[in-house]
Amino acid sequence: MAQAIRVHKVGGPEVLQFETIEVGEPGQGQIKMKQHAIGVNYIDVYLRTGLYPQPSHPFIPGMEGAGEVVAVGPGVSELKVGDRVAYAGPAGGYATERLIAADRVVKIPSSIDYKTAAAMMLQGMTVRYLIRKTYKVGPGTTLLWHAAAGGVGLIACQWVKHLGGTLIGTAGGPAKCKLALEHGAAYCIDYTKEDFVARVKEITGGKLCDVVYDSIGKDTFPKSLDCLKPLGLFVTFGNASGPIENFNAGILAAKGSLYMTRPTLATYTASRADLLETANDLIDVVSKGIVKIEVNHTYALKDAAQAHRDLEARKTTGSIVLLP
Repeated sequence: MAQAIRVHKVGGPEVLQFETIEVGEPGQGQIKMKQHAIGVNYIDVYLRTGLYPQPSHPFIPGMEGAGEVVAVGPGVSELKVGDRVAYAGPAGGYATERLIAADRVVKIPSSIDYKTAAAMMLQGMTVRYLIRKTYKVGPGTTLLWHAAAGGVGLIACQWVKHLGGTLIGTAGGPAKCKLALEHGAAYCIDYTKEDFVARVKEITGGKLCDVVYDSIGKDTFPKSLDCLKPLGLFVTFGNASGPIENFNAGILAAKGSLYMTRPTLATYTASRADLLETANDLIDVVSKGIVKIEVNHTYALKDAAQAHRDLEARKTTGSIVLLP
């Protein structure tokens, strides 16, 4: 028997119930893994509240984890018992053991510990597709990144600097801004005290940004668009403050023939080849120390509700990991 956090009815953090479950044996193309660390991400909140509805209830939230293969189902040839693996998606992560499709996990080298692996997969691969595929960041790129002191943001600060781009971050308060700057942000705007649009104009000498990465949503829209050059790209990849509502496409014309996209990691890693390319690029920069994963908060699996409360209250920086 295994332990898991299950949601029987969507709602607040209190709906995260710690229960005993039967995991069963892996089926065709599946592996069973014993999890050593589980990543916590804002998408888990969206699952819990019902913003991203799940096909059945009760369900186990959690899109990210790392551990070892303890059983292999029929048709699996790439993995064997004892392999160290990690994944980002599908849901089912808040558990001591889980079944998962073998083609959705990647092997991790012994140089990367389980806690780091669990904290880096979803956030790190998200940064990778955003700055290497959605928009190819390089020398000369100026970009705005909201929530620069969060788990995704701190990875982005380091990786963008490595690629030669100029990252202007936003964060709430001087301590969070300091963190973003220490991780490679060229500038950080304290949104609790400063108007980020005015500061972006000042920092760029009125030239504005090539691309804006926005995981906040309602609170930063449409001001994020005012930070973009004509023909700039607005990348909305999350909605921590609530979804963007009543979007009128005409606003893109009015603000300079802007482009807008709502990408997801699932689409960018849909094929096995794309998943491996994305994950291996991430593993490479982490192994070389180019990107350091900041696991600043750990909780016992049974305390997942408290992890969610702290995440939603914006009390956390860097990555959050649950330990079974």
